[in-house]
Amino acid sequence: MDFTPFWISIKLAGITTLVLFLLGVPLAYWLAFNPRRYKVLLEAVVALPLVIPPTVLGFYLLVALSPENGLGALLDRYFDLRLVFTFEGLVFASVFYSLPFMVQPLQSGFRSVPETLVEAAYSLGKNTWTTLIHVILPNMTGSLLTAGILTFAHTIGEFGVVLMIGGNIPGVTQVISISIYDEVEAMNYGLANHYSLILLVFSFLILCLVYLFNYRQRKAISLL
Repeated sequence: MDFTPFWISIKLAGITTLVLFLLGVPLAYWLAFNPRRYKVLLEAVVALPLVIPPTVLGFYLLVALSPENGLGALLDRYFDLRLVFTFEGLVFASVFYSLPFMVQPLQSGFRSVPETLVEAAYSLGKNTWTTLIHVILPNMTGSLLTAGILTFAHTIGEFGVVLMIGGNIPGVTQVISISIYDEVEAMNYGLANHYSLILLVFSFLILCLVYLFNYRQRKAISLL
């Protein structure tokens, strides 16, 4: 059994989760506390990967990142950077596709923090950044963990988007979901079953970890 696709998937999921933490925290904060009505448009954009077929999103990203079109042409001309059929392209696409799995739990977490804590920090002269780092985030650790785990697990199982952007290059863009598809096409059902079983057990354990942590968080709060 070749474990390279697993390593590529784990590497992709780890980088994607880190990038989305950096992007998702300020975005979720803005969506949670901004009173303007037009923010629903941005919320709809963030949630779009939940309902749009992955191949549709992958197709439009492929067109946009192609060296002959739009963003892809600019990156190629001015930065000598091509994202199509590269690992970097997989990261770029995964950030878009996994965005709601990071932002929505964080958004709920921000809204769950008692307003009295935030107001108390402001009354003590703390600025917005200090309040966010030292008051708000420590009081929403459950949401932070849930967002990170769900984003990581979701990226591990990606297929349509990564296939459209990265293709199927062994050792470069061939993630585990594409390897399973290849083995099924080649009628190697035994190996496909081994890959699938590992991915199934991994996903199940990830979900158990999320629910267990949330259960302990609720229990701890109820005892206060």
